[in-house]
Amino acid sequence: MTLDVITVGEAMVLFAAQQPGPLEQIAAFTRATAGAELNVAIGLARLGLRVGYISAVGDDSFGRHIAAVLDLEGVDRSRVHVDTAHPTGFMLKSRSDDGRDPAIEYFRRGSAASHLGSAANPRDDLGAARHLHLTGIFVAVSPSTRELVFELAADARAAGRTLSFDPNLRPSLWRSQTEMVDTLNHLAALSDWVLPGLDEGRLLTGRDSPEAIADVYLERGAKVVVVKLGPAGAYFASATERGIAPGVAVPRVVDTVGAGDGFAVGVVSALLEGLPLATAVARGNAIGARVVQFPGDCDGLPRRDQLNTLT
Repeated sequence: MTLDVITVGEAMVLFAAQQPGPLEQIAAFTRATAGAELNVAIGLARLGLRVGYISAVGDDSFGRHIAAVLDLEGVDRSRVHVDTAHPTGFMLKSRSDDGRDPAIEYFRRGSAASHLGSAANPRDDLGAARHLHLTGIFVAVSPSTRELVFELAADARAAGRTLSFDPNLRPSLWRSQTEMVDTLNHLAALSDWVLPGLDEGRLLTGRDSPEAIADVYLERGAKVVVVKLGPAGAYFASATERGIAPGVAVPRVVDTVGAGDGFAVGVVSALLEGLPLATAVARGNAIGARVVQFPGDCDGLPRRDQLNTLT
């Protein structure tokens, strides 16, 4: 099957607290899935795109749960390796009833996905896919995952495929800020569509305004730069147009985790459909706004009929 999009990352099982409070005091959790790239894969598949996911899970109940979710969501998992020697990672997330970011604890060191490397590169399949989506997370997980991510980016460019990149900064995964900035800017320079948040763009480029941040990446070869501005919306720029797509007001913020992934789903899907850049960014804002009104990372990602009611 020819794919519209391939992405790569670490899928984890998520245990989300069912009441507010410190994690050590929580007695009841709900099981779900987590992982920025996984969220994007699910969101794109819900909109009808053919999506392939590259990852690894352990030969354990967590890994089997993730496989079942991928099947349920229609994401091709033929490139998800089952590792009999290493476990599936998981995470805990607190619940916030006041719109603040939840506390998150990760249990991913030595996971199956962290051992992925060049051997997981589906070179022939990648060449047949229309688009590759990457984030700044999996490139930081281990030296071997970094090698894999850069190989995938180079192969996509060689095959003439488009590539989107969401920095999705996780400073705790890096040995230093300098290493993080240099590596992610290198990856951004290989990408066609770059999607930083405003604070991420400031840290990565040293520029303050969304216009200046966009200029840095356009000068380095990006065709489209979209700078997320939170509730204010997003600034977008290309060689021929610039503008701001206003944010979408929501009655109540339940959980901000996954909003950026929902935004990426909107922008990437719309651009792959050939829609104008301003329309793509407006779709990203609409999906991001929907996601923050739901408790889970993927709960608010719309299906095609629901998308039509948003935009």
